[in-house]
Amino acid sequence: MAGISALIEDETGYVVSTELVLIATILVLGLIVGLTEIQHAVVAELNDISDATGNVNQSYWYTGFSKEKMNPQGFSAYTRGSSELDQTDDCDDDQCDIACDVPVDERSKNR
Repeated sequence: MAGISALIEDETGYVVSTELVLIATILVLGLIVGLTEIQHAVVAELNDISDATGNVNQSYWYTGFSKEKMNPQGFSAYTRGSSELDQTDDCDDDQCDIACDVPVDERSKNR
């Protein structure tokens, strides 16, 4: 019985352990909140970068050129011009929406 009563009356380290558990809990909660805010900030910046990349106009055009022959009629060399018009994509300028399928009735798979 002396061992049990000594164990019950022994308070050595009790306050320190409780304080450490409380401090560790507060630190972990603060760390979770801080990391969540960092995640949101990084996602927002990546979204800004993707919007800026989507807004880049990639259209181009250039004219052809040629060199005419001196004696007989015609061309000795020529190149043709080209052009490309950049169309707006589905997700350019933050226009993407998460698309979900329409709800469908559950039926047997034999149909």
